[in-house]
Amino acid sequence: MLPRISISIFSVARVPSRTIRRRLVVGQRLTSFMSERTYRTTALRRNVSDEGRAMMQEPREEDEADVVIVGGGPAGLAAAIRLKQLEQEHGKEIRVVLLEKASDMGNHTLSGAVLEPRALKELLPDWLEDPPSPLTPVKSDKMRFLTEKYSIPLPAPPQMHNSGNYIVSLSEVVKWLAAKAEELGVEVYSGFSVNELLYDQGGAVAGIATNDMGISRAGAPKDNFQRGMEFRAKVTLLAEGCHGSLTKGVIKKYDLRRGKDAQTYGIGLKEVWEVPEEDWHEGEVVHTMGWPLSSNVYGGGFMYHFGERLVSVGLVVGLDYANPWISPFREFQRMKHHPVYSSVLKNGKCISYGARALNEGGLQSVPQLIFPGGALIGCSAGFMNVPKIKGTHTAMKSGMLAAESAYAAITSGTTNESAVALYDYEDNFKKSWVYDELNEVRNVRPSFHSSLGLYGGILYSGLDTLLLKGRVPWTFHHKASDASVTQPADKFKPIEYPKPDGKLSFDLLTSVARTGTMHDEDEPVHLQVKDLDAHTIASYPKYKGIENRFCPAGVYEYIPDETKPEGVRFQINSQNCIHCKTCDIKVPTQDINWACPEGGDGPKYMLT
Repeated sequence: MLPRISISIFSVARVPSRTIRRRLVVGQRLTSFMSERTYRTTALRRNVSDEGRAMMQEPREEDEADVVIVGGGPAGLAAAIRLKQLEQEHGKEIRVVLLEKASDMGNHTLSGAVLEPRALKELLPDWLEDPPSPLTPVKSDKMRFLTEKYSIPLPAPPQMHNSGNYIVSLSEVVKWLAAKAEELGVEVYSGFSVNELLYDQGGAVAGIATNDMGISRAGAPKDNFQRGMEFRAKVTLLAEGCHGSLTKGVIKKYDLRRGKDAQTYGIGLKEVWEVPEEDWHEGEVVHTMGWPLSSNVYGGGFMYHFGERLVSVGLVVGLDYANPWISPFREFQRMKHHPVYSSVLKNGKCISYGARALNEGGLQSVPQLIFPGGALIGCSAGFMNVPKIKGTHTAMKSGMLAAESAYAAITSGTTNESAVALYDYEDNFKKSWVYDELNEVRNVRPSFHSSLGLYGGILYSGLDTLLLKGRVPWTFHHKASDASVTQPADKFKPIEYPKPDGKLSFDLLTSVARTGTMHDEDEPVHLQVKDLDAHTIASYPKYKGIENRFCPAGVYEYIPDETKPEGVRFQINSQNCIHCKTCDIKVPTQDINWACPEGGDGPKYMLT
């Protein structure tokens, strides 16, 4: 049985976050708005006392803002900054509130990351006068195709040329952007989870409600219970990142994916290493394809040398793989033993680990961006340029475009009579360089769905990126979700992964400890399954424990139990969760719902 990870040395006191809650409040009154939870609660409240029920039904404190942004990543912060810039340019003041579920800004941010600064230059033209740190200009690019023992040099497609780009820690960039936003007057509050949207009587989004805090695992209020609070807003921007819980709800409620392809995803696993001077090559960017992944699995590795003797190393695995025996985490650990990677890491020290799902669907999987009262920005919509392996610049630009539309609508004087509709945002996106960039590469990722697999995709994507550049009358499509393409385990041979050596490769729990993840053991489980036994019956005989293989944090396991029909019971170690969202995306039975836990819970990423 896997232990439940809860490491106190990484924990952050939550008292300051709750103190902030009181500073947010300007008044208290009964709300006339409807609220709607976008997730199914599994908290057991049968034993809650009448007094406890009364506490949990008390009216929530209520506040107002012009714009509420849910999510403090690059897109949300770019939107907030742009709104305040427009305020300064036009002289009409607006209140902008940004809520982030991590205990501190950047703690839940994970990316490669090679930053293309195009959007950042537009947003903050003088950004290099006071840049985020570390910031390492790219000096060289390498592309390799790997076999188990050898590497073959490949020409890099134009999208992967990184001249003028920078290797960064995106979590540190987010901290830097948050400081810039606060300097302009944005109210930035970390440690606040949001699982509810407020709706007006016409069904338009009218704001958000933060989660209650201090609820026990059984669903009863604890001694430190505090009701969440409501923020009514003229515009609500969802910047939750890939596969956000609120975003799932509005896409379904307003049918925003009608006429669009299913989104397809990858999981990115990453470590940060400190290596000796002789093994470190400042500004070097290396990308690999092939081994350890089989030819019918999309993905590839990366290694970036940055900072002071730091190396980011990682693997991205497309979640549209069919074989349920695949473990992305173990593929990553195995990859580091290839000479391309081991020659750099062999005398180094791993100091950080993390994992996160990412959007890979491209333009044809971007949903309608607007809904009554708000919009989707950044990875909530899915603007990643897959051939570039970059999405920060497109996410930031989308936030800026939404901000410009929101500011115009709010200051037009017509928002009091009806819900705000940010039509300009959708239109301006289609006129922007983001659209042009995604349109040019729209066929690259789905070309790997052909019967030729990896090699067919390489051939077509090479032709498309070098010559066609998207100027063709056809568009390839993603025909199915990642969950639905998973096949039964008995169609494949189980994969025997090598044991970790503790130097280059590590076991799962050692890696999870490096994330600093923390959840209160006595709170409702945020990985919600309506019926654990029903899930076991539906999943285990067919997929033989796929959950404990696709999860990069040891959250799921099947424990031998002779009292159960399948001889095992399904156990959720939610304390281990690092908020990657892979379970919600990949589980074939589609009965695991990822919802935000208490504010401040989750990983405490460093240099990611």
